[in-house]
Amino acid sequence: MAIEPPHYIPPVPHPRLATVTAQFRAATLDGPFRALRYPDFRRFATGQTVSLVGTWMQQIAQGWLVLELTGSPFAVGLVTTLNTLPILLFTLYGGVVADRVDKRRFIMLLQTVMLVEAALLAWLTLTDRVTVEWIWALALAFGLATAFEVPTRQSYLVELVPAEDLVSAAALNSTIYNLARVIGPSVAGVILAIAGPGACFALNAISYLGILVGLVRIRHRSSPGQAGRRPSVFTGVQFIASRPLLKALAQQMVLISVFAVSFIPILPVYARDVLGTGASGYGALTSAIGVGAALGAFIVGGLGRRIPRSRLASVGAVLLSLTVVLLATVHHLGIAMACLAIGGAAMATTGISTATSLQLEATPDLRGRVMAVYSFVVLGLTPIGAFQAGWVAEHLGTPLAIGLSGGVSLLGALVLRRRLLVPVEG
Repeated sequence: MAIEPPHYIPPVPHPRLATVTAQFRAATLDGPFRALRYPDFRRFATGQTVSLVGTWMQQIAQGWLVLELTGSPFAVGLVTTLNTLPILLFTLYGGVVADRVDKRRFIMLLQTVMLVEAALLAWLTLTDRVTVEWIWALALAFGLATAFEVPTRQSYLVELVPAEDLVSAAALNSTIYNLARVIGPSVAGVILAIAGPGACFALNAISYLGILVGLVRIRHRSSPGQAGRRPSVFTGVQFIASRPLLKALAQQMVLISVFAVSFIPILPVYARDVLGTGASGYGALTSAIGVGAALGAFIVGGLGRRIPRSRLASVGAVLLSLTVVLLATVHHLGIAMACLAIGGAAMATTGISTATSLQLEATPDLRGRVMAVYSFVVLGLTPIGAFQAGWVAEHLGTPLAIGLSGGVSLLGALVLRRRLLVPVEG
């Protein structure tokens, strides 16, 4: 048996180092990463990461291809409009369906439809048969599948983790989305230069296998909703309207969706005409948004319940609007990337705070319809923002289109600020 030296004293960590270590653990392993402790969520998150990288590759390549085919900022904005118009029309009904089906199987079906859409777009492009009309038609098909997939996926996420770790799951989900926004455009910029947009579309089709495999491996099985009285597509709207805090959060998201983020569809035009850069510069701008949003999601997940979500949402909305106004005055790529990174962090802060508030307040039998309202606002109203930004950019110039949208969003966020700066969660 080993004998310790007569005056042996076990090493004691420095108090300050121990405090820093404990704080770091509380802000990471006990904060934004908690949801990764659950195997089903890890499977979902892994597959989602692969699929979203491909989706962002297609978004970048598609916008650039339309610009090459037409040379029109309005045509670029119209692709986004057609891509999200079905969401505007069908998402609320998608929430009704989500509350009454096996969510996992339904998501798998819709992801398969998206795979076919990407494969067809790749074939048309690689065989030189693609036209802007084909792109518009496939954008509509993709949007129709998305109208049902997003509320189903949002409400299914809640089933993969306990309620106390939902903020972590939502933050990780947003981080994945925004890391894909960084990786996808970066890869797309390289592939566009080497092999063209068709290769990006083909890789996106292959990437859908990631989420399909992940969903197959998930052990949790959701039960279809019980048949009862005919559900209403407006139940989620009524639920949110009956709660003042949730109503203010939803109104703020309307402002952000229609105005603050309307610069994103015309970002290819901003990159080309204002910054004088090409596809690689456009990819860098989109990546900057993703880097900032991933950082914002990490911070929100680490904060947990320490700061009321409504306050975080309000601060994020004001900061996002301010950065959009500033972006309209910028003519340097590096400064524009810095603005977009800050805006991305603010965007993630507002989105995660709003989404988790809705998810935690909704009862299980209404969660699909409540999250359908969120999806309707965040995605379905994008056509209005894309249309107005594209029209203003076409007739008055891209900087003015961005500046006006940011200014309107800022005024609205300041008006709603008093209703959201409440001492406790609603």
